Amino acid sequence: MCYNYPMTQMSHKKLVVGNWKMNPATLAEAKKLSRKFKRATPVLANTEVVICPPLPFITACSSRKKISHFHMGAQTASTQEEGGPHTGEVGAHMLRDIGVEYVIVGHSEQRKSEWHKAQSEGDANETVAARLKAVLGQGLTPILCIGESVRDESGAYLGFLKDQIKASCGDILKKSAKSIIVAYEPIWAIGAAEAMKPEDVYETSLFIKKVFADLYGADMGLKVTVLYGGSVTYRNAPDIITIGKVDGLLVGRESVNIPGFIELMKEVDRVSI
Repeated sequence: MCYNYPMTQMSHKKLVVGNWKMNPATLAEAKKLSRKFKRATPVLANTEVVICPPLPFITACSSRKKISHFHMGAQTASTQEEGGPHTGEVGAHMLRDIGVEYVIVGHSEQRKSEWHKAQSEGDANETVAARLKAVLGQGLTPILCIGESVRDESGAYLGFLKDQIKASCGDILKKSAKSIIVAYEPIWAIGAAEAMKPEDVYETSLFIKKVFADLYGADMGLKVTVLYGGSVTYRNAPDIITIGKVDGLLVGRESVNIPGFIELMKEVDRVSI
């Protein structure tokens, strides 16, 4: 399958995002992880690193002074754009105030929970769209997750991805959409023995860029940042970047493995895109 969409080789930094999920178990362990990663990022030349700890650990993992190539992220934010009677919710404005710069929006694990609550994929996408709007409204950078549960040979999954993007971004104006990062994370590849083939990653990244071009114009299709996530390790990271031609990686389980994640940073920094 091929898309007649022009690709321009652009020179820009790569992005590695570590999604810690509900790990580690203690504050002491979280501090140790962040301390090790903070020491590793200043030597990077062409890579920015974002860590997304669980909410209770974000402040402890932050740094009082700016560290080269190191950024704080959050795993989600409320759909509510303002404070109020929203028990259990954490607003994007609160995250910004504690030093968060990036927010994961619509991760498949959260989409699954929201789908059960909403009882429809369409309603779940509306929730993701509200989160995206709230994050953008606070000047934070959203990492919009998309991904299919089954990669069928007929190519129906492409329509699914297109619908996810359009439903999430449909009300977002172009000037705001420029800040959106798309993380393609096929659900079937999460926690799998192997990552998706880099050639297939490339094909899908082209498709994502085409969808953004259709929504916002050809220039946006070229500029949108696309990450890949799903069973990423330091071993397969270089091929995913170079052959898959993505702008970076969304890393799950390896992001709480100190030696593995540090080596992954270095491997990504060595390759050019």
